[in-house]
Amino acid sequence: MRYNYITKQQLPSNIQGEYKMAFDFIPTDIDFAVDFEPTKVKDKKYVINKDTGVYLGVVGNSFTCASHGDFYRGVWDTVTEELGATDIADATVKWGKARNNAWTMVDITLPSVTSFIRTDKHETEVAQRIIALHGIDGSCSNQVYFGAIDFFCTNGMIRGEYDKVRKKNSSNFTLDSFIYELTRAQRDFYTQAEQMQVWAETSTKYVDVSSLLESIIGSKRKAEKMYSLYMHEASTRGHNKFALYSAFTNYASYADERNGFSLKSTGNDTNAISMWGREQEVSQWVSNTNFLQLEAA
Repeated sequence: MRYNYITKQQLPSNIQGEYKMAFDFIPTDIDFAVDFEPTKVKDKKYVINKDTGVYLGVVGNSFTCASHGDFYRGVWDTVTEELGATDIADATVKWGKARNNAWTMVDITLPSVTSFIRTDKHETEVAQRIIALHGIDGSCSNQVYFGAIDFFCTNGMIRGEYDKVRKKNSSNFTLDSFIYELTRAQRDFYTQAEQMQVWAETSTKYVDVSSLLESIIGSKRKAEKMYSLYMHEASTRGHNKFALYSAFTNYASYADERNGFSLKSTGNDTNAISMWGREQEVSQWVSNTNFLQLEAA
């Protein structure tokens, strides 16, 4: 299965026409005010959905946060500041949620901002992808990632630790300061595409990919399954570093019989968090020294 998204939508016409407007289409069940109440423990407080009165968690007294709505509107205004109306017009937006809507995520694809990645066997088109996460119960910090999505297989792509902006919800957190950092750190999509093209031209024909995967992943069983996935990708893309990366992103994008990495059902609303955890694993794998050193292979 894919992410446990709650909505998938095109930008509404008012956003397409005036693309610098903030999110006016945030799902109503996550666009609520946040309140706090003291607990019987001196240094703790409850987080409450002010609109419904539902208790969402317990956090430290120093914890502070913006509402989901304010956070995502600020992110949207920032990431679209450098984009033209044509870049944003066909954007697809998918929302994820968990923990009674205390944990939320938005995944934005910009199909008009694209680049081609070419191997000796295959050509694929990738589009810009922006992912933002926000938690109001202490379950995650404020995060924005810049990546891509492969139209050939719809794998989502995040290249590594350097493609993100992250800031904790602590007493010194302000939305304005986060947005300032986001403005400074927004990555050039075409620079990412150039890096992936280098990977496409980096052969793995004479690399012991099986051993390499075990050294990167750290689990022999998972590495064996990933090797099978790599061979599947290589049958289309050729034996190169981009095929290896595509195996990683396949793992992060699907959890079913297509790749052999199923997701255990816990009966809780945590599937979106579990799948996002996989993207974090991939981010770590492509930042691993052994993966990076393939550049010189």
